[in-house]
Amino acid sequence: MLALILILAGCGGSKNESGNGGGNGGASSGDSPSSGGKVKISVWAMGDEAKSLPTIAEAFMKENPNIEIDVQALPWSNAHDKLLTAVASKSGPDVIQMGTTWMAEFVNAGALKDLTPYIGEYPEFAPDQFYEGAVGTTKFGDKIYGIPWYTETRFLYYRSDLLAEAGYPEAPKTWDELRDAAKKLADRGEGKYGLSIDMNEQSLTFMFARQNGSALLGEDGKPLFNQPEFREAVEFLKGFFEDGSAPLDLGLDTVQAFAGEGIVPMFISGPWMINAIQSQAPDLEGKWAVSPLPAKKNNMSVLGGSNLTVFEYSKHPEEALAFIRYMSKKETQMKWNELTKSLPANIAAWEEVPALHEDPKYQAIREQLEHSEHLPMLVQWEKIAQTYLDSFERIVRANADIQAELDAFNAEAERILGE
Repeated sequence: MLALILILAGCGGSKNESGNGGGNGGASSGDSPSSGGKVKISVWAMGDEAKSLPTIAEAFMKENPNIEIDVQALPWSNAHDKLLTAVASKSGPDVIQMGTTWMAEFVNAGALKDLTPYIGEYPEFAPDQFYEGAVGTTKFGDKIYGIPWYTETRFLYYRSDLLAEAGYPEAPKTWDELRDAAKKLADRGEGKYGLSIDMNEQSLTFMFARQNGSALLGEDGKPLFNQPEFREAVEFLKGFFEDGSAPLDLGLDTVQAFAGEGIVPMFISGPWMINAIQSQAPDLEGKWAVSPLPAKKNNMSVLGGSNLTVFEYSKHPEEALAFIRYMSKKETQMKWNELTKSLPANIAAWEEVPALHEDPKYQAIREQLEHSEHLPMLVQWEKIAQTYLDSFERIVRANADIQAELDAFNAEAERILGE
């Protein structure tokens, strides 16, 4: 009898420790659907935009009275560590907002549920509803681990009034025009510049390298950071510092430098800066615009944003998926844009929101989205990008030999990829 009791106890324990499990196997609480009670699921979202999510959750709960949504808004600064803790303990939220650059790490850690079986089941998840680049951030091998939520890309902001005075009634269309326009703007006088180049922006050089034809990584997965296409992009960016077109350590934030007399009349950034300029520099109305990036061999930009994912250890994956389905609907994406100004990943939503299909700024962004691609979806990419920033710092500030610096960076990147 003692042996039988021990066997039964062992069976009960293994059930609680399973991936769908009880105990610490998931974060949410509440009755299961079969019990007829209300199911409570937890949603972790990041940044200021997440503070608006309870408004959407309220609308969802009205349509789904058997599901309660508990939204936790996390600051980006500590969200990564909190997610790692959740993975280690196998106890976390049911739905996770996952930044596109984090997808590879958490897929590799086994933290995200494979959603491939649900793609054909739920029409809201159909890949053709979303921008191709956004879908690419959810795919690893032949499996899909997330659904695009909102998207973003990098494009050119410019003072249309000052560029017109410099002989550019429209935004620069090529690398040569960008260099020429920046130099003419810098020649306005002491303390004036043409283009801001953020030394801490990890994606900038990789983006320009792609425009110059670099694949970044070869078909064998080996890095190509010391090849001519990449080196020429580095030389191009360094040139703005060398001829005085780009400031170094200016001490002003982007809007301050952009406003007023336009100390720096051009910069590259994402859609969040539109609201910043409109709210902090309203006097600029009618004096600035945005455009797709100037091109070399192409004008490819980097695609970012966030996906919605299901935690592998959720006890209520079906309810989690119901919420993600709701968030993926065209109507919900339109409401989310109204609340937060985030760009919908759902293509159809762009046709329904007047500002998105009538405002020239958003039309330019949409054009850029069609020429945007995510950076390599590798666990090691963050470390590689940070290593590059150290190399670029030496190239710009210490005038390090570009080829020698890139040879060393390429070797270090290959080592990192082999870890």
